[in-house]
Amino acid sequence: MATLFPVDTFAGFGPTSARPAEYVPELGRVRARKASRLRAGVRESAPKVPGVYGMLGRHGDLIYVGKAKCLRARLMSYFRDSRDPKAGRILRHTHTLVWESIGDEFGALVRELELIRRHRPRFNVLGQPGHRRYCYVCVGRGPAPYAYVSRSPTGKDLGVYGPFASAMRANDAVRRLNDWYRLRDCPQTVTMHFADQSELFPAERSPGCLRSDIGTCSAPCAGACTRSSYGSQVRAARRFLDGTDDRPIRELSAKMLAASTAMEFERAAAIRDRLAGLEWLWERLNWLRNARKENTFVYPVTIHDERTVWYLIHRGRVCGACFLPKCATSAQVAVEQLDTVYGDAGPGVTPRNVDHVLLVSAWFRRKPGERDSLLTPARAKEMGLALSSLSPLRVRLG
Repeated sequence: MATLFPVDTFAGFGPTSARPAEYVPELGRVRARKASRLRAGVRESAPKVPGVYGMLGRHGDLIYVGKAKCLRARLMSYFRDSRDPKAGRILRHTHTLVWESIGDEFGALVRELELIRRHRPRFNVLGQPGHRRYCYVCVGRGPAPYAYVSRSPTGKDLGVYGPFASAMRANDAVRRLNDWYRLRDCPQTVTMHFADQSELFPAERSPGCLRSDIGTCSAPCAGACTRSSYGSQVRAARRFLDGTDDRPIRELSAKMLAASTAMEFERAAAIRDRLAGLEWLWERLNWLRNARKENTFVYPVTIHDERTVWYLIHRGRVCGACFLPKCATSAQVAVEQLDTVYGDAGPGVTPRNVDHVLLVSAWFRRKPGERDSLLTPARAKEMGLALSSLSPLRVRLG
Protein backbone atom coordinates (compact mmCIF):
# COMPACT_ATOMS: atom_id res chain seq x y z
CA MET A 1 0.00 0.00 0.00
CA ALA A 2 1.48 3.38 -1.01
CA THR A 3 2.08 5.88 1.77
CA LEU A 4 3.40 9.42 1.89
CA PHE A 5 6.31 8.39 4.14
CA PRO A 6 8.22 5.05 4.16
CA VAL A 7 6.83 2.50 6.62
CA ASP A 8 8.91 -0.19 8.31
CA THR A 9 6.73 -3.19 7.48
CA PHE A 10 6.90 -6.00 10.01
CA ALA A 11 8.58 -9.04 8.44
CA GLY A 12 8.67 -11.28 11.50
CA PHE A 13 10.00 -11.38 15.03
CA GLY A 14 13.50 -12.28 13.88
CA PRO A 15 16.31 -14.22 15.55
CA THR A 16 17.32 -14.11 19.18
CA SER A 17 20.24 -15.37 21.23
CA ALA A 18 18.00 -15.75 24.30
CA ARG A 19 16.44 -18.99 23.06
CA PRO A 20 17.88 -22.47 22.37
CA ALA A 21 18.57 -23.00 18.67
CA GLU A 22 16.53 -26.22 18.78
CA TYR A 23 13.42 -24.54 20.14
CA VAL A 24 10.77 -24.11 17.44
CA PRO A 25 8.38 -21.31 18.43
CA GLU A 26 4.70 -21.48 17.63
CA LEU A 27 3.85 -18.53 15.42
CA GLY A 28 0.39 -17.12 14.83
CA ARG A 29 -1.28 -14.34 12.88
CA VAL A 30 -4.85 -13.04 12.77
CA ARG A 31 -5.78 -10.29 10.33
CA ALA A 32 -9.12 -8.50 10.43
CA ARG A 33 -10.37 -4.95 10.49
CA LYS A 34 -13.17 -5.55 12.93
CA ALA A 35 -12.38 -6.21 16.59
CA SER A 36 -14.97 -9.01 16.70
CA ARG A 37 -13.12 -10.95 14.00
CA LEU A 38 -9.77 -10.39 15.67
CA ARG A 39 -11.29 -11.71 18.88
CA ALA A 40 -12.66 -14.80 17.14
CA GLY A 41 -9.28 -15.48 15.57
CA VAL A 42 -7.50 -15.19 18.91
CA ARG A 43 -10.04 -17.47 20.60
CA GLU A 44 -9.57 -20.07 17.89
CA SER A 45 -5.80 -19.96 17.33
CA ALA A 46 -3.87 -18.40 20.21
CA PRO A 47 -2.10 -21.00 22.39
CA LYS A 48 -2.23 -21.14 26.18
CA VAL A 49 1.53 -20.78 26.63
CA PRO A 50 3.92 -17.91 27.48
CA GLY A 51 5.10 -15.71 24.64
CA VAL A 52 5.26 -12.31 23.03
CA TYR A 53 2.71 -10.68 20.76
CA GLY A 54 2.68 -7.78 18.37
CA MET A 55 0.01 -5.51 16.95
CA LEU A 56 0.35 -4.26 13.38
CA GLY A 57 -1.18 -1.10 11.98
CA ARG A 58 -2.95 -0.64 8.68
CA HIS A 59 0.32 -0.52 6.72
CA GLY A 60 1.78 -3.60 8.39
CA ASP A 61 4.03 -1.65 10.76
CA LEU A 62 4.55 -2.92 14.30
CA ILE A 63 2.81 -0.48 16.64
CA TYR A 64 2.97 -2.41 19.94
CA VAL A 65 4.80 -5.35 21.52
CA GLY A 66 3.80 -7.15 24.72
CA LYS A 67 4.59 -10.30 26.67
CA ALA A 68 2.27 -12.77 28.33
CA LYS A 69 2.32 -15.70 30.75
CA CYS A 70 -0.57 -17.06 28.68
CA LEU A 71 -0.90 -15.67 25.16
CA ARG A 72 -4.54 -16.57 24.71
CA ALA A 73 -5.66 -15.02 28.02
CA ARG A 74 -3.63 -11.86 27.51
CA LEU A 75 -4.83 -11.23 23.98
CA MET A 76 -8.45 -11.91 24.92
CA SER A 77 -8.17 -9.27 27.67
CA TYR A 78 -7.90 -6.58 24.97
CA PHE A 79 -11.50 -7.24 23.96
CA ARG A 80 -13.07 -6.88 27.41
CA ASP A 81 -15.19 -3.86 28.29
CA SER A 82 -13.11 -3.39 31.45
CA ARG A 83 -9.84 -3.10 29.54
CA ASP A 84 -7.35 -0.29 30.14
CA PRO A 85 -8.01 2.85 28.04
CA LYS A 86 -4.58 2.53 26.42
CA ALA A 87 -5.39 -1.05 25.38
CA GLY A 88 -8.53 0.18 23.65
CA ARG A 89 -6.61 2.91 21.86
CA ILE A 90 -4.01 0.41 20.60
CA LEU A 91 -6.73 -1.99 19.47
CA ARG A 92 -8.44 0.73 17.40
CA HIS A 93 -5.24 1.08 15.36
CA THR A 94 -4.68 -2.69 15.04
CA HIS A 95 -5.34 -4.56 11.80
CA THR A 96 -3.26 -7.67 12.51
CA LEU A 97 -2.29 -9.60 15.63
CA VAL A 98 0.87 -11.72 15.60
CA TRP A 99 2.44 -13.84 18.31
CA GLU A 100 5.37 -16.09 19.07
CA SER A 101 5.45 -18.70 21.82
CA ILE A 102 8.28 -18.63 24.35
CA GLY A 103 9.07 -21.42 26.75
CA ASP A 104 8.61 -19.43 29.96
CA GLU A 105 7.82 -16.02 31.43
CA PHE A 106 11.45 -15.00 31.93
CA GLY A 107 12.25 -15.70 28.30
CA ALA A 108 9.18 -13.72 27.25
CA LEU A 109 10.35 -10.70 29.28
CA VAL A 110 13.79 -10.76 27.66
CA ARG A 111 12.30 -11.23 24.18
CA GLU A 112 9.84 -8.36 24.68
CA LEU A 113 12.62 -5.92 25.56
CA GLU A 114 14.69 -7.15 22.63
CA LEU A 115 11.82 -6.58 20.18
CA ILE A 116 10.99 -3.13 21.56
CA ARG A 117 14.58 -2.01 21.12
CA ARG A 118 14.76 -3.51 17.64
CA HIS A 119 11.45 -2.26 16.19
CA ARG A 120 10.67 0.79 18.37
CA PRO A 121 6.85 0.43 18.27
CA ARG A 122 5.21 3.79 18.74
CA PHE A 123 2.83 2.67 21.51
CA ASN A 124 5.65 1.23 23.63
CA VAL A 125 7.48 3.62 25.91
CA LEU A 126 9.54 1.55 28.37
CA GLY A 127 12.54 -0.05 26.72
CA GLN A 128 12.69 2.39 23.82
CA PRO A 129 16.25 3.39 22.92
CA GLY A 130 16.68 6.99 23.98
CA HIS A 131 13.66 6.86 26.33
CA ARG A 132 16.11 7.55 29.12
CA ARG A 133 19.19 9.67 28.63
CA TYR A 134 21.86 8.19 30.85
CA CYS A 135 24.66 10.19 32.38
CA TYR A 136 28.01 9.47 34.02
CA VAL A 137 29.92 10.78 37.02
CA CYS A 138 33.39 11.75 35.83
CA VAL A 139 36.54 12.77 37.69
CA GLY A 140 38.79 14.97 35.58
CA ARG A 141 39.37 18.34 33.96
CA GLY A 142 42.87 19.24 35.11
CA PRO A 143 44.97 20.80 36.36
CA ALA A 144 42.73 20.55 39.43
CA PRO A 145 40.40 17.60 38.73
CA TYR A 146 36.97 17.42 40.30
CA ALA A 147 33.76 15.37 40.00
CA TYR A 148 31.17 16.39 37.45
CA VAL A 149 28.25 14.87 35.52
CA SER A 150 28.39 14.31 31.76
CA ARG A 151 26.20 12.55 29.23
CA SER A 152 29.14 12.08 26.85
CA PRO A 153 32.44 11.41 28.65
CA THR A 154 35.49 12.39 26.62
CA GLY A 155 37.58 9.38 27.58
CA LYS A 156 40.32 11.67 28.92
CA ASP A 157 39.08 11.66 32.52
CA LEU A 158 40.81 10.04 35.49
CA GLY A 159 37.66 7.98 36.14
CA VAL A 160 34.18 7.48 34.69
CA TYR A 161 31.37 5.89 36.73
CA GLY A 162 27.85 4.94 35.71
CA PRO A 163 25.58 5.00 33.83
CA PHE A 164 22.90 6.73 35.91
CA ALA A 165 19.30 7.30 34.87
CA SER A 166 18.71 10.41 37.00
CA ALA A 167 20.91 13.39 36.11
CA MET A 168 19.29 15.38 38.92
CA ARG A 169 20.24 12.81 41.58
CA ALA A 170 23.72 12.45 40.09
CA ASN A 171 24.32 16.21 40.11
CA ASP A 172 23.24 16.48 43.74
CA ALA A 173 25.51 13.57 44.72
CA VAL A 174 28.45 15.10 42.84
CA ARG A 175 27.94 18.42 44.64
CA ARG A 176 28.04 16.60 47.99
CA LEU A 177 31.12 14.66 46.88
CA ASN A 178 33.05 17.78 45.87
CA ASP A 179 32.07 19.45 49.13
CA TRP A 180 33.24 16.54 51.28
CA TYR A 181 36.60 16.13 49.55
CA ARG A 182 36.97 19.91 49.13
CA LEU A 183 37.36 19.70 45.36
CA ARG A 184 36.75 22.78 43.25
CA ASP A 185 33.73 22.96 40.92
CA CYS A 186 34.39 26.27 39.15
CA PRO A 187 34.44 26.66 35.34
CA GLN A 188 37.50 25.67 33.32
CA THR A 189 38.05 29.34 32.49
CA VAL A 190 39.19 29.95 36.08
CA THR A 191 42.99 29.77 36.34
CA MET A 192 44.48 27.52 39.03
CA HIS A 193 47.42 28.72 41.17
CA PHE A 194 48.78 26.05 43.53
CA ALA A 195 50.77 27.08 46.60
CA ASP A 196 53.89 25.25 45.38
CA GLN A 197 53.67 26.80 41.92
CA SER A 198 56.71 29.08 41.47
CA GLU A 199 56.03 32.59 40.21
CA LEU A 200 58.43 35.34 39.29
CA PHE A 201 56.18 37.97 40.84
CA PRO A 202 53.93 36.31 43.48
CA ALA A 203 50.53 37.94 43.85
CA GLU A 204 48.01 37.76 46.65
CA ARG A 205 44.85 36.12 45.39
CA SER A 206 41.41 35.61 46.87
CA PRO A 207 39.05 32.68 46.17
CA GLY A 208 36.51 33.23 43.43
CA CYS A 209 33.56 31.90 45.47
CA LEU A 210 32.37 31.36 49.04
CA ARG A 211 33.11 27.62 49.15
CA SER A 212 36.57 28.22 50.52
CA ASP A 213 35.17 30.39 53.34
CA ILE A 214 32.68 27.71 54.40
CA GLY A 215 35.30 24.96 54.22
CA THR A 216 34.02 22.98 51.22
CA CYS A 217 36.80 23.83 48.73
CA SER A 218 40.59 23.79 48.95
CA ALA A 219 40.71 26.92 46.77
CA PRO A 220 43.41 25.91 44.29
CA CYS A 221 42.45 29.05 42.37
CA ALA A 222 43.88 31.16 45.17
CA GLY A 223 46.96 29.12 45.97
CA ALA A 224 45.49 27.83 49.23
CA CYS A 225 46.73 24.27 48.69
CA THR A 226 49.64 22.49 47.06
CA ARG A 227 49.33 20.37 43.96
CA SER A 228 50.19 17.22 45.91
CA SER A 229 47.69 17.84 48.72
CA TYR A 230 44.93 18.51 46.20
CA GLY A 231 45.92 15.34 44.34
CA SER A 232 45.54 13.29 47.54
CA GLN A 233 41.99 14.61 47.92
CA VAL A 234 41.21 13.59 44.32
CA ARG A 235 42.57 10.10 44.99
CA ALA A 236 40.43 9.87 48.15
CA ALA A 237 37.32 10.81 46.14
CA ARG A 238 38.16 8.12 43.60
CA ARG A 239 38.49 5.54 46.39
CA PHE A 240 34.94 6.40 47.42
CA LEU A 241 33.70 6.06 43.84
CA ASP A 242 35.63 2.79 43.43
CA GLY A 243 33.86 1.40 46.50
CA THR A 244 36.97 0.93 48.67
CA ASP A 245 36.44 3.76 51.20
CA ASP A 246 33.06 4.65 52.72
CA ARG A 247 34.46 7.14 55.27
CA PRO A 248 32.05 9.95 54.26
CA ILE A 249 29.04 7.66 54.87
CA ARG A 250 30.33 6.52 58.26
CA GLU A 251 31.33 9.95 59.51
CA LEU A 252 28.18 11.73 58.36
CA SER A 253 26.01 8.97 59.87
CA ALA A 254 27.81 9.39 63.21
CA LYS A 255 27.45 13.19 63.08
CA MET A 256 23.75 12.95 62.26
CA LEU A 257 23.17 10.55 65.15
CA ALA A 258 25.08 12.81 67.54
CA ALA A 259 23.12 15.89 66.43
CA SER A 260 19.84 14.02 66.81
CA THR A 261 20.82 12.77 70.28
CA ALA A 262 21.68 16.34 71.28
CA MET A 263 18.24 17.39 69.96
CA GLU A 264 19.86 19.62 67.32
CA PHE A 265 17.29 18.61 64.76
CA GLU A 266 17.96 21.33 62.19
CA ARG A 267 21.64 20.39 62.11
CA ALA A 268 20.71 16.71 61.90
CA ALA A 269 18.41 17.43 58.95
CA ALA A 270 21.17 19.33 57.12
CA ILE A 271 23.59 16.43 57.65
CA ARG A 272 20.88 13.99 56.53
CA ASP A 273 20.55 15.85 53.22
CA ARG A 274 24.33 15.65 52.65
CA LEU A 275 24.32 11.98 53.59
CA ALA A 276 21.37 11.07 51.33
CA GLY A 277 23.15 12.15 48.14
CA LEU A 278 26.34 10.29 48.97
CA GLU A 279 24.45 7.16 50.08
CA TRP A 280 22.50 7.13 46.81
CA LEU A 281 25.74 7.37 44.83
CA TRP A 282 27.45 4.68 46.93
CA GLU A 283 24.54 2.24 46.65
CA ARG A 284 24.06 2.84 42.93
CA LEU A 285 27.74 2.28 42.19
CA ASN A 286 27.69 -0.87 44.34
CA TRP A 287 24.76 -2.15 42.31
CA LEU A 288 26.63 -1.49 39.06
CA ARG A 289 29.73 -3.26 40.35
CA ASN A 290 27.67 -6.26 41.45
CA ALA A 291 25.94 -6.37 38.06
CA ARG A 292 29.35 -6.54 36.41
CA LYS A 293 30.90 -9.09 38.76
CA GLU A 294 28.21 -11.21 40.40
CA ASN A 295 25.40 -11.52 37.86
CA THR A 296 27.22 -14.19 35.89
CA PHE A 297 25.57 -17.59 36.16
CA VAL A 298 23.50 -20.22 34.40
CA TYR A 299 19.77 -19.99 35.13
CA PRO A 300 17.89 -23.31 34.62
CA VAL A 301 14.18 -22.89 33.83
CA THR A 302 11.64 -25.63 33.10
CA ILE A 303 9.50 -24.49 30.18
CA HIS A 304 5.93 -25.34 29.25
CA ASP A 305 6.82 -28.61 27.46
CA GLU A 306 8.74 -29.87 30.54
CA ARG A 307 12.18 -29.39 28.97
CA THR A 308 14.79 -27.38 30.89
CA VAL A 309 16.46 -24.35 29.33
CA TRP A 310 19.81 -23.04 30.52
CA TYR A 311 19.81 -19.23 30.24
CA LEU A 312 23.45 -18.15 30.03
CA ILE A 313 23.59 -14.84 31.92
CA HIS A 314 26.87 -12.97 31.79
CA ARG A 315 27.42 -9.64 33.55
CA GLY A 316 23.70 -9.19 34.03
CA ARG A 317 22.60 -9.95 30.43
CA VAL A 318 21.17 -13.05 28.77
CA CYS A 319 23.90 -13.80 26.23
CA GLY A 320 22.73 -17.24 25.12
CA ALA A 321 20.50 -20.20 25.86
CA CYS A 322 20.60 -23.95 25.37
CA PHE A 323 18.66 -26.98 26.54
CA LEU A 324 19.87 -29.00 29.51
CA PRO A 325 22.09 -31.60 27.82
CA LYS A 326 20.70 -35.12 27.78
CA CYS A 327 23.26 -36.89 25.60
CA ALA A 328 26.92 -36.66 24.62
CA THR A 329 26.14 -34.68 21.46
CA SER A 330 23.95 -32.07 23.17
CA ALA A 331 26.48 -31.86 26.00
CA GLN A 332 29.26 -31.02 23.57
CA VAL A 333 27.12 -28.27 22.01
CA ALA A 334 26.33 -26.88 25.47
CA VAL A 335 29.99 -26.85 26.52
CA GLU A 336 30.99 -25.03 23.34
CA GLN A 337 28.29 -22.41 23.95
CA LEU A 338 29.37 -22.00 27.59
CA ASP A 339 32.94 -21.41 26.45
CA THR A 340 31.81 -18.85 23.88
CA VAL A 341 29.63 -16.85 26.29
CA TYR A 342 31.75 -16.93 29.43
CA GLY A 343 35.14 -16.91 27.70
CA ASP A 344 34.51 -13.33 26.63
CA ALA A 345 34.90 -10.58 29.25
CA GLY A 346 31.93 -8.81 27.68
CA PRO A 347 31.01 -5.15 28.05
CA GLY A 348 30.15 -3.55 31.34
CA VAL A 349 26.87 -1.81 32.05
CA THR A 350 26.44 0.69 29.20
CA PRO A 351 23.50 2.84 28.07
CA ARG A 352 22.83 0.28 25.33
CA ASN A 353 22.40 -2.66 27.70
CA VAL A 354 21.49 -1.10 31.04
CA ASP A 355 17.76 -1.76 30.50
CA HIS A 356 18.55 -5.44 29.93
CA VAL A 357 20.66 -5.59 33.10
CA LEU A 358 17.91 -3.85 35.07
CA LEU A 359 15.32 -6.32 33.78
CA VAL A 360 17.36 -9.36 34.83
CA SER A 361 18.16 -7.79 38.20
CA ALA A 362 14.50 -6.93 38.83
CA TRP A 363 13.43 -10.49 37.97
CA PHE A 364 15.61 -12.02 40.68
CA ARG A 365 14.68 -9.26 43.13
CA ARG A 366 10.99 -10.15 42.68
CA LYS A 367 11.69 -13.88 42.76
CA PRO A 368 14.59 -14.38 45.21
CA GLY A 369 13.81 -18.09 45.46
CA GLU A 370 14.92 -18.55 41.85
CA ARG A 371 18.52 -17.91 42.92
CA ASP A 372 18.53 -21.27 44.71
CA SER A 373 18.65 -23.11 41.38
CA LEU A 374 21.43 -21.07 39.77
CA LEU A 375 24.57 -22.78 38.52
CA THR A 376 28.03 -21.33 38.18
CA PRO A 377 29.39 -21.50 34.62
CA ALA A 378 32.11 -23.84 35.91
CA ARG A 379 29.52 -26.22 37.43
CA ALA A 380 27.41 -26.22 34.26
CA LYS A 381 30.49 -26.94 32.15
CA GLU A 382 31.50 -29.73 34.53
CA MET A 383 28.06 -31.31 34.10
CA GLY A 384 28.33 -31.03 30.31
CA LEU A 385 31.86 -32.46 30.19
CA ALA A 386 30.86 -35.39 32.40
CA LEU A 387 28.00 -36.23 30.03
CA SER A 388 29.97 -35.65 26.83
CA SER A 389 32.66 -38.09 28.00
CA LEU A 390 30.14 -40.92 28.02
CA SER A 391 29.84 -43.16 24.98
CA PRO A 392 26.45 -43.20 23.18
CA LEU A 393 25.85 -46.78 24.44
CA ARG A 394 26.44 -45.81 28.06
CA VAL A 395 24.17 -42.78 27.69
CA ARG A 396 21.35 -44.96 26.35
CA LEU A 397 21.85 -47.49 29.13
CA GLY A 398 21.86 -44.69 31.69
